Amino acid sequence: MAELFSSLLTTLVLIFFAVALISSAVKIVQEYERGVIFRLGRLVGAKGPGLFFIIPIVDRMVKVDLRTVTLDVPSQEAITRDNVTVRVNAVVYFRVLDPAAAIVNVEDYRRATWNIAQTTLRNVLGQSELDELLAHRERINQKLQQIIDETTEPWGVKVSIVEVKDVELPQTMQRAMARQAEAEREKRAKIIHASGEYEAAQQLREAASTIAQEPAAIQLRYLQTLTEIAVEKNSTIIFPVPLEFFKAFASLMAAPSSNHAQEPQS
Repeated sequence: MAELFSSLLTTLVLIFFAVALISSAVKIVQEYERGVIFRLGRLVGAKGPGLFFIIPIVDRMVKVDLRTVTLDVPSQEAITRDNVTVRVNAVVYFRVLDPAAAIVNVEDYRRATWNIAQTTLRNVLGQSELDELLAHRERINQKLQQIIDETTEPWGVKVSIVEVKDVELPQTMQRAMARQAEAEREKRAKIIHASGEYEAAQQLREAASTIAQEPAAIQLRYLQTLTEIAVEKNSTIIFPVPLEFFKAFASLMAAPSSNHAQEPQS
């Protein structure tokens, strides 16, 4: 009886080890993952996705996620090239293109990418002016993406997008920028007003030239002005009569008298 129990126990132990050995040999990798295989410490390569087998104890597998990772870079305080202290935070989007390089060439590719993004952000801000950071942020983003991507390329990491999110300025600088913007608006308003005055003067000069060429035009202008004033009935209008009217009547009166004077001579 004891021998039967011992043999049964041994069989169960062997079955347990066999199941454990088979389960450790079977690996399943998702579509967005790759399994980097090391055999006795040497790199074999990346496998997956799907089901595959490794040699237990001899092989070791490390999973690498190939999906795009969103990395938030915390606020960094930096001094721009024109000596303005700013606090800027950013976001970095990257993904692993070479799983083997991401495991072999760097200890922790996520933390390494995070650190290089912080230092690069401070360096680029120190080489840029405040106006460039505020008005041409896309240039800063492109420069950051290029520098970080070149640094992480040996790690098998591809940095696709770097975006500067928020730019915090000191209160004194904000007030100075507000005064500058107000002065700029006043400058534009004065320029527009002066331009309008100049155009109005040009139009008046052309109108005066036209009236000087056609004396009757001034009479029509008088009548038009009288019509516009007459709309309001609560005022007394004194309308000056031009001397041309009297000259016209004098010429008409002189014409009949000259005709009567010439009749006896005929």
